[in-house]
Amino acid sequence: MSSSDQTPLYAAREPIFPKRISGRFRNLKWVIMAVTLGIYYVLPWLRWDRGPGMPDQAVLVDLANRRFFFFMIEIWPHEFYFVAGLLIMAGLGLFLFTSMAGRVWCGYTCPQTVWTDLFILVERWVEGDRNNRLRLWRQKWSLSKFKLRLIKWALWFLIALFTGGAWIFYFADAPTLLWNLLTGQAPAIAYITMLVLTATTFVFAGFAREQMCIYACPWPRIQAAMMDEDTITIAYREWRGEPRGKHRKAEDADTLGDCIDCMACVNVCPMGIDIRDGQQLECITCALCIDACDEMMDKVGKPRGLIGYMALKDEAAERAGAHPKRIWRHIFRPRTMLYFTLWSGIGIALIVALFLRSPIDVNVTPARDPLFVALSDGAIRNTYSVRLRNKQGEPRVFRLTVMADDPAVQSALAVSLEGQPGNTVAVPADSTLDQRLYIVAEPGSTPATTARSEIKLWVEDTSSTDRAGLETIFNGKGK
Repeated sequence: MSSSDQTPLYAAREPIFPKRISGRFRNLKWVIMAVTLGIYYVLPWLRWDRGPGMPDQAVLVDLANRRFFFFMIEIWPHEFYFVAGLLIMAGLGLFLFTSMAGRVWCGYTCPQTVWTDLFILVERWVEGDRNNRLRLWRQKWSLSKFKLRLIKWALWFLIALFTGGAWIFYFADAPTLLWNLLTGQAPAIAYITMLVLTATTFVFAGFAREQMCIYACPWPRIQAAMMDEDTITIAYREWRGEPRGKHRKAEDADTLGDCIDCMACVNVCPMGIDIRDGQQLECITCALCIDACDEMMDKVGKPRGLIGYMALKDEAAERAGAHPKRIWRHIFRPRTMLYFTLWSGIGIALIVALFLRSPIDVNVTPARDPLFVALSDGAIRNTYSVRLRNKQGEPRVFRLTVMADDPAVQSALAVSLEGQPGNTVAVPADSTLDQRLYIVAEPGSTPATTARSEIKLWVEDTSSTDRAGLETIFNGKGK
């Protein structure tokens, strides 16, 4: 077999030029695009007063000090479980919405979809609607074509540049970083990150649009496990539309379905598919085909809904002319309620943990080598490494005391700090201090002669009622 007779294993990409459409779902996508892009671009510039010496950026990922600020909330490295909880909620939320309404995330709020919509909008402004863009694509290169492409690419690049720039503003004070970027004083990593994000946005939203959804994103393959016959998704009612035909005045027009085969649903699809062929991996459930079909049904005097949201479970009822199940019965079912219960349970737990967390954090590590030191007067001393974290915006003085359930143990123990007078230590504002702590048991006392005594170390803020405790062990000589 000659090489010319072989079937290629890879089909070259056919560019897709979606047609402009108006309707309720297209308007909803415009609103969501404006809101999501507005939040993304504006959020780093919002200010929030946290007091002197603290960053005043409302949302900030402070990598240098290993903290995350979100308005009045401050997350420290040891509180990463909050971030993990939010990621779990995001995953469960994706399962929940997919089981209810298919790939609604992909069609409305996925960043790839949002920026692709924005790039297509720019493309339409510069080159015209679908037919004009198709003609321009097929034309040979000329000065006019080059000028239009250059304008479009320049606008795409500016959007991509703002996208990459907005991302790095979340990791440093936005006004300061902007000035440093413009004057060439910003760190090299800031420029590198911005250029990488600019390039990926430019390519993904401009040239690899539907390919990112089909080949790069794993969710089209996963969604099959999340959907069932009760899932509300976009479908073509072929029992009403078939047989399709354009000639409505022909002799056999009475035998035709409502579909006039106008291809409007295909022309507006950003994925370039025909929803009349059934459920497909490429469909992102953006519902633009519904707007296009409803518009055509209005023009030919047919009822809307030839293409619409429906559950496969309702197909038999609709074919028979009966009313389908109410939409709430598809949404509120055991599967979705389980997802919602897990999702809301994690959210409530995070909120409770957020409000119950102590403003003082303490970590105690007993010295292991040696376990104890016998002093010259017969007393027993244990050494501990204590890490004190002051989460306040001003310096605080902490007092360390030891408690025990057994009064004989507690009365025999004394606390002292290395290099500090008494049992108090000053911790700078919003910082962590490592301190060496000594606990000494009197000669011949219960903790001195017992192998292990359970104790609790308390850290108290001397300027407030805040305090935190941690259980540990005092090691004695034993018998």
